[in-house]
Amino acid sequence: MLELTKEPFFGFSLCMFSYIVAVRINQKAKTAIANPLIIAAAIIIAVLGALRIPLDHFMVGADFVSMFLAPATAALAVSMYRQFEVIKKNWLPIVVGCVVGAVSALVSIFVCCKVFGLSEEITASLLPKSITTAFAAKLSEQLGGIVPVTLAAVLVTGIIGALTAPYLIKVFKINNPIASGLAIGAASHALGTSKAIEIGEIEGTLSGIAVGLCGLVTVFIAIFL
Repeated sequence: MLELTKEPFFGFSLCMFSYIVAVRINQKAKTAIANPLIIAAAIIIAVLGALRIPLDHFMVGADFVSMFLAPATAALAVSMYRQFEVIKKNWLPIVVGCVVGAVSALVSIFVCCKVFGLSEEITASLLPKSITTAFAAKLSEQLGGIVPVTLAAVLVTGIIGALTAPYLIKVFKINNPIASGLAIGAASHALGTSKAIEIGEIEGTLSGIAVGLCGLVTVFIAIFL
C-alpha cells in the first residue's frame, strides 16, 4: 500500500479528487464558509492521517499541482488587460490604497507583537503575514524569522480573508468594487484574490494588483523596521 503512495499519480489524484469533492460541497452549501481550499485541505489531511501515509510520499505527486500556479497567476493579466481603463483612471487611489494597506498590516502586527511581549524572531516571522508566499518566505528569512511560522501565518491570514471578505463587504456596505478588490488583496493576498475573482472581475483584478504592490511595499518598509 505504502509503495503505491510513492507514485506521483497518488498525490496528484488525491489533490484533484479532494478539490472536486470540495467544489461540490461548496456548491451545495452556497456559503463562503464552505471554502473549497479549506475543505480540500481537510480531506487530504484526513486521508493521510487515517492511512498513515508519510507527507513525503504525498508531495511526490502533489508537487505537480504547483506547476499550475504560474499559469494561474499569469491568467490574471487577462482581466487586468480588460480592466485597463479602470486601472488607468484610478491609478492614484490604487497606489495610495496599497501603500496604506501594507503599512497598516505591518504596523498592526508590530504593535501587537510588542504588546504581547513576543520575541524579535517571532515578530520577524509574523510581519510578512499579509503578503503572498513568494515575498513572505524570503522576507522572513532576511529579517531573521522562522520561515515555517511565516508560511503558517500567511496561510491562516489568507483563509480568514477568503472566508470573511464577502461578509465584511456587506456589513460595511462597500459598494465600490475597486475598494473591495484592493482591501481583499492587501489583507489576504492570493487566497483572498481567489474569492475576489468569484465576487466580480473588477474585484479580482484589483485584488491581484494589490497582491503585487503590497508585497513590494511591505518588503521595502520591513527592511527599516
